[in-house]
Amino acid sequence: MAITHWKQALVVAAVGVSAGLMQARAAQLSGDAKASIPNDLQQLIVVDYRAMQASPAAMNLKEKIMPPELKRLETALKTSGLRVDRDADTLAFAAFRVPGSSTQTRTVGIAQGQFQTSAIQANWTKQKTKPQVIRNYSIYPMGAAGLSVVFLNQTTMLFGDLSSVKSGLDARDGVVPNMLTNGDMMNEMNVVDSRALWSLLDQRGTQTMMRSVLGDAASLTDYDSVKNRMKSSRYTVDFANGIHFDMAVVMSDTVTAATAATLMKGMALMRRTQGSSMEKTALNDTSIDSNSGTLQVSYGSSDGQFSELLNSPLFQQVVH
Repeated sequence: MAITHWKQALVVAAVGVSAGLMQARAAQLSGDAKASIPNDLQQLIVVDYRAMQASPAAMNLKEKIMPPELKRLETALKTSGLRVDRDADTLAFAAFRVPGSSTQTRTVGIAQGQFQTSAIQANWTKQKTKPQVIRNYSIYPMGAAGLSVVFLNQTTMLFGDLSSVKSGLDARDGVVPNMLTNGDMMNEMNVVDSRALWSLLDQRGTQTMMRSVLGDAASLTDYDSVKNRMKSSRYTVDFANGIHFDMAVVMSDTVTAATAATLMKGMALMRRTQGSSMEKTALNDTSIDSNSGTLQVSYGSSDGQFSELLNSPLFQQVVH
């Protein structure tokens, strides 16, 4: 299950809109969680789930635009009897490549919090739910959704398709390399994990996301000259005072970053000529620049302005 990259950025932004009056907290992953993510990571999304759960509007907006593959994972988790709505602090979704394939990906979910593992496992035993035992792990089915869950300890669980969960356990045990050995991703994480909502993408994920964002502009010759020089990308959302969305695309050199910024400015100019007055205002409020080999995109608005943008044709064009 691959994650839809640009759409996920907007999912995160939508959540931030509705939680506008909350104090933003850091959505950080524990060492156990990081070790359970396979090395060949395409995208990682991490959300302060407690803040999101506290806002009905945030949940409604997220429901509107969340991709089916992540909605399936979250729904199964909530209906599994694990009481994740009450006990989870942080949710993460990691899309990683299947070994031996350059295109096929799987997604493993990670929940962090304070889980009543003894009571949960006693309930499974009472219901005669049989686990699949791998090494010292007991992997339990999550209802009729075809998904599985395993507790690493009282604070961390993995969930998803059985094959994805097994890959996470193999990564944690060193059977396969894990994210802790991915220097590029770990360095990028250090830049963003103090935020409540953030995501990282590797080179291929960045290329896919940028082609989606640029739309028709990606068909220009200049795009081919910069595509293979994209290294990685990250985005964050702050929502303490309105909405502040920041995206950074790391390029191989300053010239390529400047060319990418020019392409994105051209895309924005094209859409300004076709959009409504509200959409034009949103594009005018978007800053596009490059600095030290990094393309930088920033957008800021009030909660109300962004809520209007969610219903606009421009927004629908970006997320579909």
